[in-house]
This record gives sequence, structure tokens and C-alpha cells, in this order.
Amino acid sequence: MDLATVLLFGLAALASLFMAWVIGAGSSGATPFAPAVGANAISTMRAAFIVGILGFVGAVTQGANVSEAVGSGLVDGVTLPPTGVIAVLLIGAGLMAIGIATGYPIATAFTVTGSVIGVGLALGGSPAWAKYVEIGALWLFTPFVGGGIAYGIASVLPRQSVPETRSVPILAGVVGAVIANLEFSFLAPIGGSLAAGGARALPIGATASAIATSFGVGLLAAVVVRWDVRRDLHGGLRRFLLVLGGLVAFSAGASQVGLAVGPLLPLLSEVSMVQPIVVLLGGGLGILVGSWTGAPRMIKAVSQEYASLGPRRSIATLVPSFLIAQTAVLLGVPVSFNEIVVSAIVGSGLAVGGAASVSPRKLGVTVLAWIGSFVLAFVLGYGGMAAVGAV
Repeated sequence: MDLATVLLFGLAALASLFMAWVIGAGSSGATPFAPAVGANAISTMRAAFIVGILGFVGAVTQGANVSEAVGSGLVDGVTLPPTGVIAVLLIGAGLMAIGIATGYPIATAFTVTGSVIGVGLALGGSPAWAKYVEIGALWLFTPFVGGGIAYGIASVLPRQSVPETRSVPILAGVVGAVIANLEFSFLAPIGGSLAAGGARALPIGATASAIATSFGVGLLAAVVVRWDVRRDLHGGLRRFLLVLGGLVAFSAGASQVGLAVGPLLPLLSEVSMVQPIVVLLGGGLGILVGSWTGAPRMIKAVSQEYASLGPRRSIATLVPSFLIAQTAVLLGVPVSFNEIVVSAIVGSGLAVGGAASVSPRKLGVTVLAWIGSFVLAFVLGYGGMAAVGAV
């Protein structure tokens, strides 16, 4: 390993840290607690502080899947060199920084994915069509699935025929059952998740044990939330909303860190002294600092400029956000948290206040920014590496 390789890896690592900071200041830091801030359940600065810590924990404990997909799953037949990694990260971070400065939430997943594909194809790689189909399907269906679930929840919560002392605990039970099946690196000795651990501990068969564990965790969550909302409805809704925000923040770190550090992973074979966990720690730290220093502006933009959120509508927004985010982590697919949360906000808004509760202009500009960021990132990545190759 020569000095030039070490220096290039160092530059790539700095670019990765900058990208992680931008992610923390933008999508990962802004969107998870934006509904809770919009519902006046927590202050902007406190939300930025908490989301930074939870994002760091999520990055370290669940960040490997998406990181591997971004690092080696988007283009076949080629490994990005240090110059390519630097180009990818600077393009993605630059476009994200523009979004932060203008107040429009540029989708991180779109910019990084577009630049990785562009750079990889310019270097002679071939398209990974199977992965593109998987990614495209998730991106395409996220607004409909997330918005649809949010619309359904927001439509049910205000009904007198469905008391919140019943409906909210049911939602908590579903969330608890999902938590039992989340895979964490520190649970690897027992199968990676609480459900897998239950499958090993209970003598009733693997599938039945996993189901029983999931049901037990879900039931416990439902009972606790039911007790809380029955004794203090307003306070119970607020506390459940904050828990959901924390879960989404954790999931954001798990998913978004891969966009920052994923391109670095193929380089680790050349710099054997650096382990993947160190890269994840660095990415998580960058997200934490970005959340603390740059997220408040975007939290305000998402929570106040898209629609007026109350606690019930915010719960309707965060439940599908958490479910979709963890689905993406499980599949190892890069996903935009801006797309997830904004779609859910729109869905819940349509249920509560109709079209008048959502800003069509703001929404339209945001969608165009998402599409444009992917196309621009691809063009810059491909064109930039082609120009470097020609020189």
C-alpha cells in the first residue's frame, strides 16, 4: 500500500464525512421529528439533538445492509476507485447542500444512487438491472403505500366510533411486533432479532416461536400505550408520537449512513487496517454532528411549510414512515426519507383537511427537485468520470 493510495483514501473519507454531515443536516436529521415538531410535541432544537443521537445508533447497529448495496450493488463488473468515490460523494453532498440552503428537501438516495450509477457506467461497468428494478419499485410505490397508510390512519383516529384508547394501542402493537423482527448487529449471536432469539428459546418450532415472540412484544407495547392514553389522552398521544419519531430517526440513521459510507467499502481491501465498523462509526458521527448543527432549518421547512400537523395526523405520518424505512433497511435498498415522510404528510393531510391542507406548489417543486437531482447527479457523475478518463 503506497502513500498515494493512503492519501486518496483519506480524501475519500473526508468526502464521506462531509456527505454524512449533509445527510444529518438534511434528510436524516430533518424528517424523522418534523411531524412531532409540527404538532408542538417537541421543540426544534431538542428534536435535532435527539435525532442526532438516535441516527448515530441506527447507523452503527443496522447500517451494513444499505452500505453494502450502495458500495457494490449498483453497478456490475467494476469497483469504484478513490477518485470515483470522491466524485460520487461530492456530487451527492453538493446537491444536498443546495437543498438545505434553499429549504427544499433534495432526496439523498436519488443523488447518491444517480452519481454512483453514472460514475460506475463511465468506468466501464454494466447496469445492475435486477437491483434497479428493486430500487425503482420501492421509490415508485413509497408515495402510494406510505401516503395510503397515512390516509387510512388519519381517517380512523378522529372517529368517535373508534376510541383512541383502542385505535392507538392497536397501532402501538403493530409497531411493537415489527420491532421484534428488526435485525441488529449486536443480536447476531441469537439470530439477529428478538423474534429469532425467541425461535431458539421456545420449544414450539422456529416459525411458531418467532410469531409468538412478535405477538408478545406487540401485546406488551399495546398494553403500555393503552394504559398511558387512558390515564392521560393528550399526554399519551404526545409520548407515543415522540417514540415513533425516535424509531424513525433510528431507522433514518440505519438507512442513510449507507449513502455516505457505502462507496468507501470497496476501498477497504486496499486499506486493510480500516474495518467496516470503523467506517460505520465515522458515518454515524458525521450524521450526529450534521443533525445537531444543520437540521433545524430543514425541520422547520418540513414541519411548517408542507402542512399543519396535529398529534393524530403526525402519528398517522410516522407509522408508515417507520414501516417503509425498515423494509428498505431489510432489503438493503437506498431510500429517501424525504420522500417517505413528505408522502405520508400529504396522505394524512388529505384525510384530515382535503387538498386545501397541502401546498400544491411546494409539493410540485419538491417532486421536480427529486427527479432533477437524480438525473443531474447521473449526468455529473458520468460526464465527470468520462472527462477524467479522457485526460
